[in-house]
Amino acid sequence: MKKKLLESLLNDTDMWVSRTGLLHSIRDLNVSQRSVHIVTSCGETFDIRNSRSSRSARALRLRKFKKPCKQCRVSDLKINEFLQKTSKEIRTKHVRVTEIPSNSINIPTPVHAEKPVVPLSHIPHSQPQKVPSIHVKEKTENKAERKITNLPKKPVVSGSKAKDAGFTQSQKDRIVSLLGPDEMISFSKEKRSFQQLEAELINKRKEDLRKVYEDSRENLLGKLERQITEFFVERGFMEIKSPILIPFEYMERMGVGEDTKLSQQIFRVDESMCLRPMLAPGLYNYLYKFDNILPDPIRIFEIGPCYRKESDGKSHLEEFTMLNFCQMGSKCTRETLILLIEDFLDSLNIEHEIVSDNCMVYGETIDVLHKDMELSSAVVGPIPQDRDWGINKPWIGAGFGLERLLKVTHNFKTIKRAARCENYYNGISTNL
Repeated sequence: MKKKLLESLLNDTDMWVSRTGLLHSIRDLNVSQRSVHIVTSCGETFDIRNSRSSRSARALRLRKFKKPCKQCRVSDLKINEFLQKTSKEIRTKHVRVTEIPSNSINIPTPVHAEKPVVPLSHIPHSQPQKVPSIHVKEKTENKAERKITNLPKKPVVSGSKAKDAGFTQSQKDRIVSLLGPDEMISFSKEKRSFQQLEAELINKRKEDLRKVYEDSRENLLGKLERQITEFFVERGFMEIKSPILIPFEYMERMGVGEDTKLSQQIFRVDESMCLRPMLAPGLYNYLYKFDNILPDPIRIFEIGPCYRKESDGKSHLEEFTMLNFCQMGSKCTRETLILLIEDFLDSLNIEHEIVSDNCMVYGETIDVLHKDMELSSAVVGPIPQDRDWGINKPWIGAGFGLERLLKVTHNFKTIKRAARCENYYNGISTNL
């Protein structure tokens, strides 16, 4: 029997095994004359040759994978179904029939061999029927098949984890992602099945999204930006919008050269340009241009996206939104800066404490904390970098991460719920 094409195997299993061994579930499948375009549930795309003997087809036939994709959230039920479905190519036994002389001793047919069917047209009427000799050769995959078929349908949990036997780790992660900000769950005491609990939470989240649409239709991040703009404009600050794509030379002026740790976190576009990891260069440029034009003191602020290569996903994002404000000229004291920060956070009803710290770029700083999360780093100038920007007056300034402010304000479980993310809207899961 011919081996199945890749598209047939994909349709049979509804799963995909990547080159790295990750098992993905398939969201969309498009087949052209020579290739297959796959879109997985986690958003990855693959264009694969529609072959019978490729690595991809072989992995699907043999059901070989290293681990399931976390972003696809492949359920244990689907994994077991994938393992237990055995393709026809694996089940087929190769039978070779040879004739032996009629005076030979009959060889018993092995018990596990299928009895061959010999067409009647091949049996001469005038001669005694010749006894066929059966040689059975099974593919080695049958051993794996028998082993897979006998797998328990549910994972066996022993010891202290027995009380959580109803929920696998992937199921727990799925339930947690569906919880609202004020919802809690104890898996050890939960009496509902995963399917029941998931269905109930999905219905709740759908209702939450409908309520947002009926009540405000405002995105929380956009709404916070508008609140902040109103706050600072009312206090005499002018809003600016500087470029997101900046010369890397700006970062060198900030003391972030090629040999510094922070430079490894910068998204470089080419040798001379990068995506801004901070708003400070734009503020410096505007302070220089507005000096001797605007009345003293000069007050400006900016809200916009920044980009850094981050490894810690608990409180950091690679794409995040910053607020930076600064004042240059008279009344630029530590007391003025602290009063402004406290007034700003009080307007958002955020509890905080202020401590002294140091950083690589600005030296001595004033850090603003909410519990164990840093909300802001503030500075009282001048600092040595000022000379490289043509600034020679006292100044004060601070930067806040808007996603952190949202996480604190709305008690989000992870910062991703507050981010520019397609998986959540206003902290509500959209993977429903």
